[in-house]
Amino acid sequence: MIWTTQPTARLGNKMGEYAVLYALANLNGHQAYVLPQMQAELGKIFKISLPVIPQEVADSIKWKHYRLHNWMSPEYFNISGQYVKLFGTPYSWTFYHHIREEILREFTFHDNIKNETNLYLEQLKGPTVNVTYIGVHVRRGDYVDEMPKNRQGVVADKNYLQQAMDYFRLKYENPLFVVTSNGMDWCRENINNSLGDVYFAGNGQERSPERDFALLAHCNHTIMTIGSFGYWAAYLVGGETIYLTNFTLPDSPFLNIFKYTSVYLPEWIGIPADLSPLLEKQEKSM
Repeated sequence: MIWTTQPTARLGNKMGEYAVLYALANLNGHQAYVLPQMQAELGKIFKISLPVIPQEVADSIKWKHYRLHNWMSPEYFNISGQYVKLFGTPYSWTFYHHIREEILREFTFHDNIKNETNLYLEQLKGPTVNVTYIGVHVRRGDYVDEMPKNRQGVVADKNYLQQAMDYFRLKYENPLFVVTSNGMDWCRENINNSLGDVYFAGNGQERSPERDFALLAHCNHTIMTIGSFGYWAAYLVGGETIYLTNFTLPDSPFLNIFKYTSVYLPEWIGIPADLSPLLEKQEKSM
């Protein structure tokens, strides 16, 4: 009996696929295997334990394809089939939060990554003591167009980031905000660093998503915007998380496949997005 998952997209999605495979195979009493592509990407960062099925073996199996949505459903407790390949890109905590410690163990960073990242953070703080590191992930890139065009939604704006950072500034004596993004020029222009407590990762140099992710995951708390990359960083950190919520119009088709309550943990703090740019556009087109 072999269960696996079809790896797709980028790092955050693959982490979700891995965690959900691990949890559902466990629930259904089957052995989970990962395909070489997933092992190649996740295995170079984390000490994942699921065995690898050789590609030529996987290609010879007649799989039962089983598509998942992004929240746990009762039918997932009884998935039939000896050779099941899961499809979809779920990352909701509702699948695996009951075995959180096991999932965190699966996503333990390799020692060299952990040591490099901790040294990096140590150098950032300089002589300052009692620093609280806040990882900030600002998802931009293709989402800048994708959200308004296809999802009737928005990405995080400068006011959201200001509110989120001010929350931590009021709470902690020496917060240090470590910003990672696929739109770093926008971040430098729109994140207020007048207090000198913001560090833009990379210092103008190109950084890999894996290094950015490790940096976020080694902070004490998280400010995320949207997307699975920021979600997973926050989940691994386990501190306080501030996230952008209500970032789509109420009638967005995206809400057919996305549930806020299934993605964001109840204790996380949501700050509603400013939807006025979308509403203004709607009014003009009427």
